[in-house]
Amino acid sequence: MKKIAVILSGSGVFDGAEIHESVLALHAIEKAHATWHCFAPNVEQLHVINHLTGEVTNESRNVLVESARIARGNIKDVEKLDVNDFDALLLPGGFGAAKNLTDFAINGAQCSVNTHVAAACRAFAEAGKPAGYLCIAPTIIPLIYPEAVKGTIGTDTDTASGFNALGGEHIDCPVDEIVYDEKHNVLSTPAYMLASTISQANSGIEKLVNKLVSLA
Repeated sequence: MKKIAVILSGSGVFDGAEIHESVLALHAIEKAHATWHCFAPNVEQLHVINHLTGEVTNESRNVLVESARIARGNIKDVEKLDVNDFDALLLPGGFGAAKNLTDFAINGAQCSVNTHVAAACRAFAEAGKPAGYLCIAPTIIPLIYPEAVKGTIGTDTDTASGFNALGGEHIDCPVDEIVYDEKHNVLSTPAYMLASTISQANSGIEKLVNKLVSLA
C-alpha cells in the first residue's frame, strides 16, 4: 500500500492548516487505497487568530500541537520525516502554509521556508517522488523546485505574481482542475483559493490526490 506524507501547518484557515482541505485530502488518500502519515514543524505559530472575529489574539500556539487536532494525535515532528519511508508528499493549504511553513504572507517574493519543511520538500523533489500542494501552499513550490516550475493558486493576481516572482510559472486554473508539472513531478490545485463550498474544494483535491497516488 502506498504511503503519503502530509505536512500540516496548524489548525484553522486563518492561522494554520485549512481544516476542510486537510480532512478532504486525508479522506481522498484513504479512498485511493493509500495511507496518510501526518507531520508538522515543532515551532510557534506566527500568531493566533480568533476565527469568530478575524482578530489577532495575544496568545501563542505551537504548530505541531495544533496540527495534532486534525490528525487526532497521529502526527510527528516534520524533522523526523524520512523521504525513503514514503511514496509521495502532500501539503494542504490554509494561511498556515504562508505564515508557519514559510513567511510568504509577510515577505512575499523575499520569503523563506522553515528549515525542516524545506528539507522534507526538497528530499521528495530530489528523489523524483510526486508531491501535491493545495490552495495557498503552492507558493512553496518555486522555493523547492528549479526555475520555471509550473503551479497554480487559482486566479488571484497578487498571489500569482508572487509565485512568478519566486521563479515559478503560474498557470490559471479553475477550482475543479489541477496543474501537473511533469518535468518536476509536482501537482497543485486552487481548493479554497477559489472554492465557495466544501464540494467545490473537494472536486480539485480528490482529482489531485488520485493523480498523486497513481504517480507514486
